[in-house]
Amino acid sequence: MRLEPIADPGLGRTFGYPAAALAATVIFAMTLALVAGAEPLAVLGLMIKGAAGSKFALLETLNRATPLIFTGLAVAVAFRAKLWNIGAEAQLYAGAVVTVLLGTGTLALPGPLLLPVVALAAAAFGALVLLGPATLKLRFGVDEVVTTLLFNFIMLLFVSYLLEGPMKDPAGMGWPKSAKLIPEARLPRILEGLRLHWGFLLALIAAVGVWVVQTRTTLGYEMRAVGLNPVAARFAGLPVGRIMIKTALLSGGLAALAGWSEVAGLKGSLTLDLSPGFGYTGIIVAMLALLNPLGVVVSALFVAGVFVGADSMSRAIGVPSYIADALMAAALLFMVLALLLARVRVRRG
Repeated sequence: MRLEPIADPGLGRTFGYPAAALAATVIFAMTLALVAGAEPLAVLGLMIKGAAGSKFALLETLNRATPLIFTGLAVAVAFRAKLWNIGAEAQLYAGAVVTVLLGTGTLALPGPLLLPVVALAAAAFGALVLLGPATLKLRFGVDEVVTTLLFNFIMLLFVSYLLEGPMKDPAGMGWPKSAKLIPEARLPRILEGLRLHWGFLLALIAAVGVWVVQTRTTLGYEMRAVGLNPVAARFAGLPVGRIMIKTALLSGGLAALAGWSEVAGLKGSLTLDLSPGFGYTGIIVAMLALLNPLGVVVSALFVAGVFVGADSMSRAIGVPSYIADALMAAALLFMVLALLLARVRVRRG
């Protein structure tokens, strides 16, 4: 058996196989429910109700989707240029650290100015975190999958050190957490009395901005060209190294904004469990969206709904909420297989 590339897959293969992957994911979820001893349709109904069955549930889904949009965009940007950024988790925590450093009273700036300054500083630090692996890839050929993945563990250990030492809140009753942000550094709520904050709207704006960059600018064309064939792009005179560096800076900055939005919009302080894996889940979000920035928004809402709905369903009927983790893993595997089959056909050889 051999795989033969398809020159023009057509709309049927391009969209049909991903749709089949989503259908297979639903069937897999129902099978998991049966194994857990529950009625599949009841589980599905409770998950939908828990994710969007009330105003509170819907807003919680939007809250959970906010960091996933940022990390999904970060992965989509990098993967489009064949820069395999597996370190969005590290960049997220880098943005969170800078947010706490500058947002707890260090900068004496008025609120309207403090918020954008902290956000830009967080994005800059996240960009620098990814700049290291990108430089190692370009200068020495070091595999960025390994370096970005290892940076996740390095950053978590660094944050743990900060929360047990220099950044530990003296009034935190001994808990390893940072001091709280001052009110001027906090993102305001979209609806008073509810947890949904302006970070969600900023994530939507970021998705539109990335889409414009990828489809309407020279940089977007260059990123796609490098992703399709870096050798041909170099032969055509494109500065491949410079394009990869720009891609790394944009990707790392977007992932860091996820950390900024979580601290400034939701948590108010930094803890080691700030992210339950938003950086890794961003890979699933980007792949489900076929690396399309606008599709990332839809994909992030779907993934967030699955996790929020699974939590609610678990409390209602006692089925483990870990079903959501298995569901997302299966969705990623099915989608990767669908993308492969959409572009190649299997031949006997």
